[in-house]
Amino acid sequence: MGKVKNGQKIGILTAGGDCPGINAAIRGVGKTAMVKYGMKVIGISDGFTGLINKEYRELSENDLSGILTLGGTILGTSREKPFKREGKGKNEIRKPVLIKEHYEQMGLDCLVCIGGNGTLKTAYLLAQEGLNVVGIPKTIDNDVWGTDITFGFDSAVNIATEAIDRLHSTANSHKRIMIIELMGHNAGWIALYSGIASGGDVILIPEIEYDEKKVAEYLQKRFRENKPYSIMVVAEGIRIPAKEISPARYLSRKISDLTGIETRETVLGYIQRGGSPSPMDRVLATQYGSAAADLIAKCDYGKMVALKNNEIVSVPLEEVAGKTKLVKPDNPLVLKAKNMGTIFGD
Repeated sequence: MGKVKNGQKIGILTAGGDCPGINAAIRGVGKTAMVKYGMKVIGISDGFTGLINKEYRELSENDLSGILTLGGTILGTSREKPFKREGKGKNEIRKPVLIKEHYEQMGLDCLVCIGGNGTLKTAYLLAQEGLNVVGIPKTIDNDVWGTDITFGFDSAVNIATEAIDRLHSTANSHKRIMIIELMGHNAGWIALYSGIASGGDVILIPEIEYDEKKVAEYLQKRFRENKPYSIMVVAEGIRIPAKEISPARYLSRKISDLTGIETRETVLGYIQRGGSPSPMDRVLATQYGSAAADLIAKCDYGKMVALKNNEIVSVPLEEVAGKTKLVKPDNPLVLKAKNMGTIFGD
């Protein structure tokens, strides 16, 4: 495993939701593979769909020039889940079999899968099918197990924080409660970080059970203390009644009813996922990409590159697959925010 194997042929795909930094990761893998190890690099279109349909092309160094700062992905993406069974009996489509056949027909020595939880689980399952796979963790949600941070997260926090900063002036002008809903699926990382960065008065995340009445009492107390407005930062995955669609919309009505204070909501949505990556995400994605190429050169497959204690390391995909990294209620950031008067509704 310590011996370097030059001249391999590798495939790269990007799957799942887009996020800032994917192109920086593609560039990191591709340039290191080509320049340092003399590898051939194949770009596979639209995630696992491209492997199923054999849609790919060889990438040159020129293809990788000028993409560091671009949002989105030059390869395209999809949410194709090849291990999800379709059809019954003779009509069942065994996509993993197709993927393995096409991987072998393409003459690949390794497949680089850039994605979040779903992608990395599929990568592990493909490794179980006999493919050589290396994973790179990307998601704005920061919920991939085994790494301290995923690229895309810093950019999303920057975008969310700027949005909340802008809401402060509107809330103050109108003496309102302003609620902003942020992405994150079932993890509260974006809401926690951007809520603290922007001075949110209330932060609601899925990992901490909240009481609407406690939140309302706290907001009324702020108004009694001549604090003319309040900012609530809520994660999209918090508990709300089943019939409700949006946490922000639901809480806007509920808090207004409970407090009698004018309340407005904003759902930031896909804006958090688009655009150019932050400098931190460019650096992290580049490091991940380069480290993935190093793993391939050592024939050290079945791993995901990760950041742990400020060092780039690798972890087995079997440890990552099927797990989610959530905010612990006793996370130091949560405790520090509480010490400064921010409430989480518990």
